Amino acid sequence: MPTAISLRGLTKSFGDQTVLDGLDLDVERGEIFALLGPNGAGKTTLVSILTTLVEPDGGQATVGGLDVVREKREVTSRISLTGQNAAVDEILTGEENLRMMGRLWGLSPAETAERTRELLDRFDLVDAARKRVKTYSGGMRRRLDLALGLLRTPPIVFLDEPTTGLDTRSRQELWDVIRSLAAGGTTVFLTTQYLEEADQLADRVAVLDGGRIVALGTAAELKSRVGGMVLALHDASGDLTHEQPVDGTLAGLRDALAGLPVDAPSVTLRAPSLDDVFLAVTGSRRANDFASRP
Repeated sequence: MPTAISLRGLTKSFGDQTVLDGLDLDVERGEIFALLGPNGAGKTTLVSILTTLVEPDGGQATVGGLDVVREKREVTSRISLTGQNAAVDEILTGEENLRMMGRLWGLSPAETAERTRELLDRFDLVDAARKRVKTYSGGMRRRLDLALGLLRTPPIVFLDEPTTGLDTRSRQELWDVIRSLAAGGTTVFLTTQYLEEADQLADRVAVLDGGRIVALGTAAELKSRVGGMVLALHDASGDLTHEQPVDGTLAGLRDALAGLPVDAPSVTLRAPSLDDVFLAVTGSRRANDFASRP
């Protein structure tokens, strides 16, 4: 399958801190690709390089077959970027935001009007089209922000932690939008700190840690590498107190149970999750930096 994004030996440092350490990666056209990692892992730095906002120190990165350093203008004409904060004008209405952006992109009045109607409908914003954005919910603002980035229908979309701060309903609504983009042939490069988000959306997942890709594959492939099952111990309040992988055999389960307190209130078995993958490949759950559930 043709490649939408390609990295070879990509490096980036800030002072004496190495953020990206020789990354090699290929993202196929039309796939949803999720990049996971704790805060400070380099996810946003990588997106900034791929969208021409920051130059790498070494190596090469191409987007849509174009070099992100030597062909910046051509790259920016083929992508859109939605960051962690919605970049919309709160004083204007949703419709006015779209019309203004259409003019800035050089679309004709007729093209702008047509695309505005299409996007308001696609992102379920028709009823709110003539309301000021300052009255929008977080999910509505995020949908409008994504609509603004799609006025030109770019073949590659970068979403840098787009659902951070959204409630569960708004997050799931945005997931539906992302799925529809991929169904239409758009390549989606998604960074997230939510493991469930990657599990639900991505065709493939990569874990970035220490400036390097430490795991890469489908969610099912990554989870299969962890092992058979996970034994979980809960206290009387139902809070998780201990987890450990077991190999799925009866003997392995007996050995794991033998090491638990005899008065353990609750013991359960579950299938491995991406949280377990993260623990296995990084050696730390980094609970303060990484969210296993939105």
